[in-house]
Amino acid sequence: MNARRWFCVLVALVVTAAAAPAARAAEVFDLDPSHFSIVFSVSHLNRSYTYGIFRQAEARVVLDRENPAGCQFQMTINADSIDTNHAARDRHLKGPDFFNVTEFPTIAFESTACTLDNRNPQMIVYLVTGNLTMHGVTRQVTLPVQLLGEGPAGRNYTAGFVSRFELQRSEFGMTNLLEAAGDAIGIAVSFEAVRQDDAQPPQR
Repeated sequence: MNARRWFCVLVALVVTAAAAPAARAAEVFDLDPSHFSIVFSVSHLNRSYTYGIFRQAEARVVLDRENPAGCQFQMTINADSIDTNHAARDRHLKGPDFFNVTEFPTIAFESTACTLDNRNPQMIVYLVTGNLTMHGVTRQVTLPVQLLGEGPAGRNYTAGFVSRFELQRSEFGMTNLLEAAGDAIGIAVSFEAVRQDDAQPPQR
């Protein structure tokens, strides 16, 4: 190949590289403590449902839009922050019959894998597999996490997520009073998270 042709090939490669869109870097988001809800429900005597919340939590999300497998989701909940709007019941739930918060002060989830659910192209839903630790027991679960929306919020850039799922408390060693308080626990987690522009995505 003569020099002129080499030059043309080189120019073409440079132009192609310049025209190609740059890969979007993974982004780190931390929980906005003023915009989150962790709500659970449990059957009582098969006659009604009791609802409760956890008031304290931390979370970090790594969004890798070019590679969903690179997304990461982490959340830690303060078990002692449980609130069912009834002081005596809350003390019971914090005790050894249920959460035993003195021995097991946190509930934690850390993702190990993530895929994009393509069944509904109008929604962005991640299928997040990870380790959920509660009451001293760690089990692998897969949770649907929907990206509800994102955009500027004042001086920050935020993204919002929701996940709805069900767990069996007996699978985490909470087997007391199953005849009164049901085994199946319905859970809804919704939160906004603030992009941390100076943070680097953690390495697995």
